[in-house]
This record gives sequence, C-alpha cells and structure tokens, in this order.
Amino acid sequence: MEEQKMADFRQRLEERRQEILDIQSLSREENAPVELDQTRVGRLSRMDAMQQRAMSRATSEMLNAEKNRIEIALRRMKTGDYGYCMHCDEEIFHGRLQVDPSMLVCITCARSAEKP
Repeated sequence: MEEQKMADFRQRLEERRQEILDIQSLSREENAPVELDQTRVGRLSRMDAMQQRAMSRATSEMLNAEKNRIEIALRRMKTGDYGYCMHCDEEIFHGRLQVDPSMLVCITCARSAEKP
C-alpha cells in the first residue's frame, strides 16, 4: 500500500481511538450509580434508570469492540499485514478501508460470516 494512504489511515485510526478514549472517560462519570431521591431528581423511576444503564452498557461494548479493531489494525500496520484479510490473506479493497480503516476482513469473508 502507498505510504501516504497508510499514513492517512494511521492518523484516522489514532484520532478515532483518542475519541473513543475521551468518550469512555466521560461515560465512567455518567455510569455512577443513580440516586433515586425523588425530591432531588424529580420522577426518575427505577425502570428508567435501568434502561438508561443498559443502553450505556451496550454503547460501551460497541466502543470497546471498535477500539479493539483499531488497536489490531495499528499493530498490523507495524508488522506489514495491514490491508490484508485476517481470514483469507487477500488484499482488502481500498474503498472498504476508506470507509472504515479498522476493517480486518475482506468483503467476501465478511459476507460469508454473515450467512446463517
């Protein structure tokens, strides 16, 4: 892969990883236990708090998965494996990496993984 494209992908990956780390540090504060003192927080019910907590956990899991993909992609850049499918070792099309530089598999392997 061309050095300039690789540098652009690396920069995008590092910037996104930093965004995720910033979001995660903010969400730790938001995930503190919810105090249900009705006089202080209004009519926040236990169900609302539980639902908000579940949504926050799901978001956190998605961010962790993305961060892991980014870290794997950055390691693969260092070893020279970046841009090649982790399953079949075929080159991942540039357009696919342009959309998401943390892609680790080619479109063929991604499609076959989605089939039941």
